[in-house]
Parts: sequence; C-alpha cells; structure tokens
Amino acid sequence: MTTTATPLRIGTRSSVLARTQSQGVAETLSGSTDQAVTLVEVTTDGDLSAAPLASMGGVGVFVGALREALLAGDVDVAVHSLKDTPTYPQAGVTLAAVPAREDPRDVLVARDGLTLGELPAGARVGTGSPRRAAQLAALGLGLDIVEVRGNVDTRVRKVAEGVLDAVLLARAGLARIGRLDAVTETMDPLQMLPAAGQGALAVECRSDDEFLADQLRLALEDPASRVTVTAERALLGALEAGCSAPVGVLAEIAQGDAGDELWVRAVALSHDGTLAVRRSATGDPDDAVGVGRRLASEMLADGAGRLVSERAS
Repeated sequence: MTTTATPLRIGTRSSVLARTQSQGVAETLSGSTDQAVTLVEVTTDGDLSAAPLASMGGVGVFVGALREALLAGDVDVAVHSLKDTPTYPQAGVTLAAVPAREDPRDVLVARDGLTLGELPAGARVGTGSPRRAAQLAALGLGLDIVEVRGNVDTRVRKVAEGVLDAVLLARAGLARIGRLDAVTETMDPLQMLPAAGQGALAVECRSDDEFLADQLRLALEDPASRVTVTAERALLGALEAGCSAPVGVLAEIAQGDAGDELWVRAVALSHDGTLAVRRSATGDPDDAVGVGRRLASEMLADGAGRLVSERAS
C-alpha cells in the first residue's frame, strides 16, 4: 500500500508527449494528495522499432513494458494513451482512472496552410494509422498515402521540410505539447472517425492496491470520459479489432428528451477504403458496454468482421 513517506512512482514512456501526459497526472496527484511524485521512464517495444505498428501486432506495443514494470513493483502507477491499450483485461492490473478527455478528433498539418480539400491530387499525406489511411482513401481525393512513423515533432517536421505535403495526427497530442498552431484543419468526424479512446488517458495501478486505486479515482476520474471510452472500447472488443484495425468510433453524451443519452458512431473499412460498414446507436449512458456491443453486433451482421480481420497486402 502506498504511503505519503515514499514518492509515488509513475511509469511513463520517454517521448515528449508521454512525459507531458504523465507529468500532468503527477501534478494533479501531488496537488490533491500532498504526496511526492516522481516519473520513471520505461522503454516499450513500440519505442525500440521503426517498423509499422500493424506489422508489430499493433495492440499493446506501447503498453506491455509499462505493465510489466507495474507488476514487478518497479513503478506504482502507469500512464498510457488509452487508445494504445488492449480492450481485454490484464491480470493484476486495474484501470483506476480515466481523466478528462481531450478533443478526440484527428487534425491535418499541411504545407502552406492547406486544408484536406485544397491538397492537389497526388499530394503525399503521411500517417502510421490503417484507420486514418482507409478513411482518407475512402474520400476519393486521389492523394498518395504514405506510411510514416515517429513522434509528433518528427512528423510535423517532415511537412516543414517538404518530405510530405501533410500529415494526419491526433489533435489531443498536439494540444498537450502546445503545438496546435501547426494544425491547418480539424477533421470532421463525418469524414474521419477517431480511434477508440483517442484523446483519453489510462491511469493504471496494481489490482491489489485498493488504497491507491481509490486515490487515483478520486483525484483523476472524469465520469463522462469513462462512459464514452467504455462504449468505444466495448465496440472494438466485440468486433475483435485491435488498435491497428481500420475501425473508427466516437461516443458522445448528448441531452435527449428523457435526459442524457449516449450516441455512438462507428465505421469499419477495408484497408484500401473501398468497402465500409457505417452504423450508429443510442442508449443509456449507464449501459455503455451494452450500447457498444449492440452496435458492434449490428455491424458484424453487415459484414464488418471480414473487413477488420483482413490484412493489408
């Protein structure tokens, strides 16, 4: 059990974005619990390879080493981008808190301040996400979609140096490191649905540390964010689609006639974007898992299973 005499050790990846996210969690915890907090850098499989994430298995490549450090007692807390975490549970680990979610949408960073519609046919647009690539191809704009890896600064620099005409990124990451000035267009979800859990953080601890789990929940948990990401991840899990699958989903809580209503939109695509299954569902926010699974069932009946299980050639 964690005590105030020992600094709370938060495991984080070493990237600027990961450290910024973890530092925000650390500052909130320090301010609310009067406990010293320190960051511990952990190198993950995703950090060690320049290969496309899909070829590495996609799911969990940024998460496994942090969870191992947590279970080994080398850190007390692990902070992840929630979209990178597998939808199935990890023995011995609990998702103690989901802090308030950043804007989950994707953004374009393009040369000369261009929007997506202003890019000429043949323009080189970089992304490391099969989901983004498939949705971009589905728009039929005649763009050259280029596989790209690297941190946020690396990808933005490829545009500034003329290597690429544009890149697609998560708005949340740019917001957290103070780089929203680079954005030339925020993508409408009608054009590009985000990844499940995009913009949200996952704060984990060991399942047997109930005291710490309660501390994390009280200091960090945002109930609305928990509801929306729970619905999105329930859909992803029911589709048996990992974080590298061409699936986009966005859950929102809106005011309905009888009170708050959960609205979920989702799309599953072939990797080349030529085939797609799009559906939406509404339901009770208290039944986020049920709404997500029901929507997934409807999509599977329409053939989504074949799309998410195919592999890019």
